[in-house]
Amino acid sequence: MNQVILSLNRDKFPYVNLYFQDESRYRMMTHLGSIIAAKGVQPIVNFKQEFKNTYLYGSYSPIDGDAFVYEIEQVNCEAFEKYLHAFSKHQPNEYKIVVIDNTGFHSTKNIHLPDNIHLLRIPPYTPELNPCEQVWKYIKDKYKNICFDSIEKIKEWLHEFTKGMDQELIKSITSNHHYINAFMRKY
Repeated sequence: MNQVILSLNRDKFPYVNLYFQDESRYRMMTHLGSIIAAKGVQPIVNFKQEFKNTYLYGSYSPIDGDAFVYEIEQVNCEAFEKYLHAFSKHQPNEYKIVVIDNTGFHSTKNIHLPDNIHLLRIPPYTPELNPCEQVWKYIKDKYKNICFDSIEKIKEWLHEFTKGMDQELIKSITSNHHYINAFMRKY
């Protein structure tokens, strides 16, 4: 851990923040979920299944509830690099420690990382260590049983919904005392 701290070039930036990053797919297939209905009444839900999708790349801070969400129709190294460069412009005076998983396209071999971003990996196959997974679950719980007419309608819905998630909500979803305590001891 001390080697990581020594290698951080954070002295250029007045603020340091911790973010958890992940991606989630949203598609033109109705996400079915349970709903409350009267006993003996079979609920009816419109259903659509088309093979069009979009992805949300998101970084969420359990420290202050800050969030950055980027919608793009692909997941690959180039899209991840575009995302990181766009994220670096969000709060540009902040040094961002971004915890990522070990997805193959998160490879940083051939990408240029912005100066204000440092990536940390969680161990493989441990999604429970990434609070961003809980954000996706929260969004998908609200997304269930909605039948969208087009991929553009999904994008509009996602944009409005994520824009409406305030800092207190983000903190309540991503809060983990282990991460917060470790971060506060160092910064």
